[in-house]
Amino acid sequence: MQVTPLIWIITIAVTILFFVYEFFAHVRKPHEPSIGESARWSAFYIGLALVFGAGIGVVSGWTYGGEYFAGYLTEKALSVDNLFVFLIVMTGFAVPKKYQQKVLMVGIIIALILRGGFIAIGATLIENFSWVFYIFGALLLFLAYRQAFGGHDANPADGKFMKLVRRVLPVTPDYHRDRLTVKLDGKRFVTPMMLTIIAIGFVDLIFAVDSIPAIYGLTSEAYIVFTANAFALMGLRQLFFLIGGLLERLVYLAQGLAVILAFIGVKLVFHALHVNELPFINGGQPLLWVPEIPIWFSLLFIGATILVATVASLAKTRGGTGGGHAVTGNVDARAGEDSDTPAGAR
Repeated sequence: MQVTPLIWIITIAVTILFFVYEFFAHVRKPHEPSIGESARWSAFYIGLALVFGAGIGVVSGWTYGGEYFAGYLTEKALSVDNLFVFLIVMTGFAVPKKYQQKVLMVGIIIALILRGGFIAIGATLIENFSWVFYIFGALLLFLAYRQAFGGHDANPADGKFMKLVRRVLPVTPDYHRDRLTVKLDGKRFVTPMMLTIIAIGFVDLIFAVDSIPAIYGLTSEAYIVFTANAFALMGLRQLFFLIGGLLERLVYLAQGLAVILAFIGVKLVFHALHVNELPFINGGQPLLWVPEIPIWFSLLFIGATILVATVASLAKTRGGTGGGHAVTGNVDARAGEDSDTPAGAR
């Protein structure tokens, strides 16, 4: 796949412009988005992602198009999983609903920046060290196990990292609108809004660790990795408000993602064996008899797994809420809707 520096520059510039527009058009003025607004923009971004993928297929071939769609599906599913943790963080800090858009927007931008860095590092490693596929594969298998059995019971707002942040930074007990810092009695304090954004950024860093190896298991093209991640993150803010309480009903999403990560982990190990250069494995020679899993099968497998996990979740929680994802407190963070006192900012 031939991607010139000009195409990279245009792609990154357009991505930045989209987020700048999002901020000034929707986020700058605090408000709670309506279902209609969230639905329209979610449909727009998903449609845009599909059109872009079709464009890759037409211009560069459907092998690359298939890689893009498999990567986009995987990253979108992982991004929805991010929303569970974002919800827990904002509930823990009792972020008023009219300010949640800003928190989500900043969190998504941080995620894109972190993933961009990981993408560059991953591309360099893959280009120079074929054995890195073994590491990526083993990492994904470990993360698949943790995804399946770890759950989201812990609240990042009360984790060791945030306790350290609270000891280092002077924090006000109250929100001051959507300001990140405030000066009181001549001393500068950070607000609970700043703590929430720090917690979201930390969560983004953790999620980037499984996100990037996962998509590099589906494509070696850095351009596809970047654009699939960018489109997966676009519209994530609107999706949060659109599906709302449905998040609690996706009780099998963690298990579905675990299956996907394990599948990609196995795929990476197979690929590592197929291009093996390690001297202590088969004398440093590739194991050509090891099968390479085709992208069409990967795409079908990922799509089917997401579909089964979603249908099974909705069937299990029909008429009530399941218990697969524990969320501390009220999922709508109503504790902070009419009050500026953050329950989680201790």
